[in-house]
Amino acid sequence: MSFAQRWDDIRTGFERPFWVANISELFERLSYYAVFASLARYLHEVLNFPTQQTGALTGFFGGLVWFLPVFGGTLADKMGFRKALALAYLILSCAYFLLGSLGSSWLAPVRQTVPLGMLVAIVLALPAFGVALVKPTVVATTAHSSREDVRSFGYSIYYTLVNIGGAAGPFVASYVHQRMRVENVFRVAALSVFVMFIGVLIFFKEPNRDRATQTPSMAEAGRNFLTVLSNPRFMLFLTIFTGYWIVYWQEFLTLPLYVHNYIDPTIDTELLLMTGPIVVIALTMVITLISALGWIFLILMPSGLGAVLTLVAVALGEIVMSPRYYDYVSRLAPEGQQGTYMGFAFLPLGIGSLIGGAFGGFLMHHFGEVKQKPAGMWWVIIAIGVATAVLLLAYDKLIMPKAVMQAPLR
Repeated sequence: MSFAQRWDDIRTGFERPFWVANISELFERLSYYAVFASLARYLHEVLNFPTQQTGALTGFFGGLVWFLPVFGGTLADKMGFRKALALAYLILSCAYFLLGSLGSSWLAPVRQTVPLGMLVAIVLALPAFGVALVKPTVVATTAHSSREDVRSFGYSIYYTLVNIGGAAGPFVASYVHQRMRVENVFRVAALSVFVMFIGVLIFFKEPNRDRATQTPSMAEAGRNFLTVLSNPRFMLFLTIFTGYWIVYWQEFLTLPLYVHNYIDPTIDTELLLMTGPIVVIALTMVITLISALGWIFLILMPSGLGAVLTLVAVALGEIVMSPRYYDYVSRLAPEGQQGTYMGFAFLPLGIGSLIGGAFGGFLMHHFGEVKQKPAGMWWVIIAIGVATAVLLLAYDKLIMPKAVMQAPLR
């Protein structure tokens, strides 16, 4: 296809809601990853949480956002996309502002009444409710406001903008943190999504939803959840694959603290986290083992360069893994239930973050603070990644054929 034809598709193939929704998603991802890039050090250095609790709370923040979108699509369908997006960005702006204000004097009465750990956990849970509405709404809007022949290209635009936001977030966090207190990273994130709240109210028009597949009701979503849980082979696959995300999420959960505490406190850890998204953007288009073994760079080269090479290896693993993972899930699902099963393909991301945060914090405390051998934690992370790769290979050879052969005909 010529450039002129592609440009004509971009100009005429998408309605205004497509661009409003996807541009707003770019800024939502920018805000989310700016917060994620600074969160571990903010909790540890400003709010004085110990290493283990810092890991657990950071993992809680990163994990919860992957659970609620399973039901967020139903709520967005009932509310209407414009109301859902506006509410989501209002929730996110308030949540990020509160997160950056936890140490402020005006919240002192609350801190004196509610234990700080509980208060932080409550505030960290709030963004998940906003993201739960944003993701399914933007994806659905992309489908409804794209011409049929360019819809797949529309999803490519969506994926690209998400990754641009993922790369810009750590850059914004670095820029703000280098010039102001780290609390202001969260306030800038709050401002970013608040501008999107205003933009949606002004520019977003409810798309024509006649072409859309009807979103299941809450009761149907609940039944779908039970359907997935009742498939032991599928649940075993998701459980095994959680190991990949335990390894992957360490780049946000423990790497910033590790680099700052044990390699070089002058390294800009927020800027460092731009590496992965930039690699994904540049190379988008093998396996868990690559991401797992990438952490060897951090052991052999305890430097900023070693951290960069580690993040490059992790990103390469993500590039190759992601499309294969979703294809594998679609083949593993019983005929006629692919949509239901794909909706739960994100569960390992959330579980991996929840487990990875607490586990990574424990490893850093044990190897770094107790044994004074911090690099030892990465051998454990590598072992988890390699074990995950081996288990996935065994699953593919021994269990996957049976799962496909025994899938009920519908």
